[in-house]
Amino acid sequence: MFDQETLRTFIRVAESRSFSKAAESLHKTPAAISYRIKMLEEHLGTLLFLRTTRTVTLTPAGNHLLERCHQWLSWIDAMPDELSQINDGVERQVNLVVNNLLYNAAAAARLLSWLNQRFPFTQFQLSRQVYMGVWDSMLYGDFQLAIGVTGSESLSNSISLLPFGEISWVFVIAPHHPLAAKSGTLGEAQLRAYSAINIEDTSRNLTKRVAWLLSGQKEIKVPDMQTKLECHLDGLGVGFLPKNLCQPYIDSGQLIARDVENRRQPSPLSLAWSKERSGKAVREIVSLFRHGDERISGFLNNIDRLPPL
Repeated sequence: MFDQETLRTFIRVAESRSFSKAAESLHKTPAAISYRIKMLEEHLGTLLFLRTTRTVTLTPAGNHLLERCHQWLSWIDAMPDELSQINDGVERQVNLVVNNLLYNAAAAARLLSWLNQRFPFTQFQLSRQVYMGVWDSMLYGDFQLAIGVTGSESLSNSISLLPFGEISWVFVIAPHHPLAAKSGTLGEAQLRAYSAINIEDTSRNLTKRVAWLLSGQKEIKVPDMQTKLECHLDGLGVGFLPKNLCQPYIDSGQLIARDVENRRQPSPLSLAWSKERSGKAVREIVSLFRHGDERISGFLNNIDRLPPL
């Protein structure tokens, strides 16, 4: 009884709330429409409509079936194109992970919008991870592509890399922070007295990394780079920020850059993708990054050192 004609007949009656109107639009007799609905109800063993001499209303079961019918028919209508896409090598599901250092909400929305238009039958999932959590997603999670794995060498022969370049780090404090009055290079003994603002590594299987923390120093952990920046601006603690991120605040006087012992070294980052689980969608994302397409430029705002030629 769940053939397309029956389902479309049910939908027409449900939406018009009338057997006669449904019959007219389907070029059938009201008796034929009524009989088909009656057979459907008998097959299901439940009422789908409450009928009076003047009205036809859906039962709770009818409302549920109406919702399901729309889903089924949409799936049936889309299936030819979906199957064609699969035969063309397009993935049904693509999971992407972005390093917190490169995450940009506008860039993420722009990329997803383009992907959704380019591959309308592919399901896309975007995740944000920190430090080794990005590699963890690629090695142990069901992710096919990562925007910003740490390093320029792959941790697996099954994963290809495209180096982006490096992020430089600047030690910053607020103008009203007590260390702002100190001159010269700041030593560990001076820094240890103030909290380090850090974002916790999200890795579950690989060894977690700590961005910067001195022995015996108090640490305040925050969930993302924007929160870390706000904590620095508020004078809550000390630490390093990406050069491109904090430079406008240094220029405006909202932050002060200071020289410290044991500077944090630049962080190389790369695009990574699975060789074995990548289809056409992933390959086109790689192509966008390889050719510096404007659709992905927002992810590279914090990269200030290009990779060697």
